[in-house]
Amino acid sequence: MKDLSADLQQTRQQQRYRSNRVLQRDGVICRTEDGRELLAFCSNDYLGLSQHPQVVAAFQRGAERYGVGSGAAHLINGHGPAHQALEEELAEFLGRPRALLFSTGYMANLALISTLLGRGDWVVQDRLNHASLLDGAQLSRARLKRYAHADLADARQRLTQTGSGATLLATDGVFSMDGDLAPLAELQCLCSQHHSWLLLDDAHGFGVLGKGRGTAAHYGLTATDDLIQMITLGKALGTFGAAVVASEAVIETLIQRARPYIFTTASPPANAEASRAALRLLASEHWRREHLQALIARFRQGAEQIGLPLMASTTPIQPLLLGSEARALAWSRGLEQAGILVSAIRPPTVPQGASRLRITLSAEHSPEQVDRLLDALQNRGQMTDDR
Repeated sequence: MKDLSADLQQTRQQQRYRSNRVLQRDGVICRTEDGRELLAFCSNDYLGLSQHPQVVAAFQRGAERYGVGSGAAHLINGHGPAHQALEEELAEFLGRPRALLFSTGYMANLALISTLLGRGDWVVQDRLNHASLLDGAQLSRARLKRYAHADLADARQRLTQTGSGATLLATDGVFSMDGDLAPLAELQCLCSQHHSWLLLDDAHGFGVLGKGRGTAAHYGLTATDDLIQMITLGKALGTFGAAVVASEAVIETLIQRARPYIFTTASPPANAEASRAALRLLASEHWRREHLQALIARFRQGAEQIGLPLMASTTPIQPLLLGSEARALAWSRGLEQAGILVSAIRPPTVPQGASRLRITLSAEHSPEQVDRLLDALQNRGQMTDDR
């Protein structure tokens, strides 16, 4: 039997040990168990919709009408009118033929790659893709080739190296730890030339970019049959779950063959009703994205003035690269002492030597709160105990 205690101890010694904290979230304010308030800059609730009164009310009405659970998988009797309406509204909003709901983005990516590909096929991926895309490739048993991050020449070379069998190129739209964008227009051209599917994981682009329609719309991509989009509902939409938006043939294939879809209980109908309400707000309240972009610009300008080592990002994800696990933890603890919550991101989530603070902005933040964060970061940077 494997010595798990020794593995855990090694994780502690590497300063990579993680623990859950009990926090009560109220917008961008979190309260600890002892009642202390922390201003949070580490949520993916980019548009501030998770506690919007209309979204909460829709969830409550859905629970009163349908109960708190779906009771079964979609293909048994768990697919209700709220699920169907949400799928149709997502497809219409994104201008695609069909959408299919999944419980999580992780499950959606596992389902997509393992269903569309198998032995003898090929999957090409950006080296910084989300873990779910890499795990989906392993589950599919297709041959995996990874190209250097956002490197078009390397991606072209990897595609050229594929042989007979189906090919799929998978990429994040907005990379979750770096905040930068994939070169989607060029990747779509490459995929067209090599008769490959392009799988876009747009978990962090949907709702934020392209007037809310995501990274593909931001680049003006044509919604061809070889483009498959995976969007999550638990980030900019503020609810829970995910959806695959694609051609009729891809969606029907997932329904017939995707094990993570067939063998999973459907999400609660009340969640679907809340997601529908959030989608309406996302589509109509453009000021949320405009305010968010203004906050991003304010933060980056302030960070430049005080010499913070920010990575290149124009999205709500603003990584502050610090290098070692110890330094990232020290900065995170120092900020918490100043009343600000930003988690330290360490390996294996990011590469060795690339530990960081992953600062995320929300439309719920005010300019004054961003300035407060900048002041705390400047004070932290002036300290020398962790350098």
